[in-house]
Amino acid sequence: MSEPQASELNPTREDFAALLDETLGESALQEGSVVKGTVIAIEKDLAVVDVGLKTEGRVPLKEFTLPGQESSISVGDEVEVYLERVENALGEAVLSREKARREESWVRLEEKFKKGERCEGVIFNRVKGGFTVDLDGAVAFLPGSQVDIRPVRDIAPLMNVPQPFQILKMDRRRGNIVVSRRSVLEETRAEQRSEIVARLEEGQVIEGVVKNITDYGAFIDLGGIDGLLHVTDMAWRRVNHPSEIVKVGDSVKVQIIRINPETQRISLGIKQLESDPWEGVEAKYPIGARVTGTVTNITDYGAFVELESGVEGLIHVSEMSWTKKNVHPGKIVSTSQEVEVQVLEVDSQKRRISLGLKQIQENPWVAFAESHKVGTEIEGAIRNITEFGLFIGLEGGVDGMVHLSDLDWSRSGEEAIQDYKKGDTVKAVVLEADAEKERISLGIKQLSDDPLKGEGGLKKGARVTCEVLDVKDNGLEVKLSDSDVTTFIRRSDLSRDRSEQRPERFAPGEKVDAVVTQVDPAARRLTVSIKALEIAEEKEAVKQYGSTVSGASLGDILGAALDKAKEDANGDEAPEAKEEKPKAKAKAEDDAKDEAEPSEEDGEKATEDSDEKKGDES
Repeated sequence: MSEPQASELNPTREDFAALLDETLGESALQEGSVVKGTVIAIEKDLAVVDVGLKTEGRVPLKEFTLPGQESSISVGDEVEVYLERVENALGEAVLSREKARREESWVRLEEKFKKGERCEGVIFNRVKGGFTVDLDGAVAFLPGSQVDIRPVRDIAPLMNVPQPFQILKMDRRRGNIVVSRRSVLEETRAEQRSEIVARLEEGQVIEGVVKNITDYGAFIDLGGIDGLLHVTDMAWRRVNHPSEIVKVGDSVKVQIIRINPETQRISLGIKQLESDPWEGVEAKYPIGARVTGTVTNITDYGAFVELESGVEGLIHVSEMSWTKKNVHPGKIVSTSQEVEVQVLEVDSQKRRISLGLKQIQENPWVAFAESHKVGTEIEGAIRNITEFGLFIGLEGGVDGMVHLSDLDWSRSGEEAIQDYKKGDTVKAVVLEADAEKERISLGIKQLSDDPLKGEGGLKKGARVTCEVLDVKDNGLEVKLSDSDVTTFIRRSDLSRDRSEQRPERFAPGEKVDAVVTQVDPAARRLTVSIKALEIAEEKEAVKQYGSTVSGASLGDILGAALDKAKEDANGDEAPEAKEEKPKAKAKAEDDAKDEAEPSEEDGEKATEDSDEKKGDES
């Protein structure tokens, strides 16, 4: 053998370091890494783990199990732990199984997240806005909206139970993981729905369990898929709320009405299992028949009446009362009230029956028209005053209307209506009674004769006395003394003499005589003239007392007429009157010569006689 060299007999420090590295190799412990160890002892709630190089550490047993499970670790088991520190103050290594699992889980979860695969976890705690999930060491956040397809009121059955989750978001730098249980349920449910829907057919009768009830229907569990039983498909009769027919947990037999292959929605029905009560409804309820039913529902436009189970008719608000037109149906009938109605119309295809309530009662419009002929005088209270007339309450609850034009003969309707107020009792005359149109026309002015029409009315040529109401530049506004008729005398009709055609000669309240020159009853127009009266009086005087042809002057004729009129009125005259007679006669003659105009037939002759007379007098 060769003798050892001096370097081998006296190794240096570098040799010891190289020898140490060769001995330890890859088994050197590094803090912050995952190392393998062996359980050498179990002390109460701690497991003693040997990680090599005579380095031991203690790890809580709960870190070796998932939440809600019992520990199954035993002496001799090989485990992976996270080495936080090689030696602490007690000379022991600081180990953590939880952190080791977390590191391992992050690697596995990142791979599943990239592939879109599910992972298994356990919900173990409630936090703000959701829950925390243990994904085999990694803690993830489960939002409350991602727990189930529908809101979950009680989360206790889901706590500490291993179940699949879908990773929605991962951020290793922040240590943030967001998972969803709902997406897993939806995917599973979609697969189940597709399988179930493939087995179902429209018209098929199956049995299900009432899962949930809403205002518009009930959801029926058909064994993995839900179908909607709408409230209108629960019974042929009117159903106010689904709870009247079914309750949660009830087992019901339903018929599949419709299946939507795209949305996989299933519509169900119960009433389809029964016979349709609308079959042969036209024969059961002919038009005009009187039947009895129960009021089931009241709306703004009428009331629904159930004639039999599943058959309802509508009493429209216009068919409820002959007289109450603007009243809510709830003030005429009430729910659950039994009423007698008449069938007005039947449409079995649209499932509609029109009913009438007022047809059962006597028509007050017909009764009034039969008992009150045109011209009948009636009496009633004013129920309403409108811009176009008065409404008067009559027998039987009907109303009659007095139009503005039928209030007064002489005044306008707007002026005459001011004399009336609501509640006043007035008399009127029936002008028209139309039962079909439900209209009664009344008149108040017809209680008296028309001053412009009829036997007692004014006629052309009649002499009238007028009272001056107003003096205007173009004439006088006057009212006939014997009636309320008002008219207007034009300036040119105030006198024969143009110099006397001055309206200011008259004063309000003064009475003047005139003659009617024109009457238009349709237009309610009357024309009178003072000038025409003067001409008429002259003609009458000439006719009775002579003519200008016989040599009598106009003054003589008028004087004789005046004398006779006074004698007829006063009898024998007083001496003073006899003395004044020549003077009055002379004055009347002068006035007649100055103001009188020649008549049409004696025009030229009267002028010649007048000139001759003037010559003789001079």
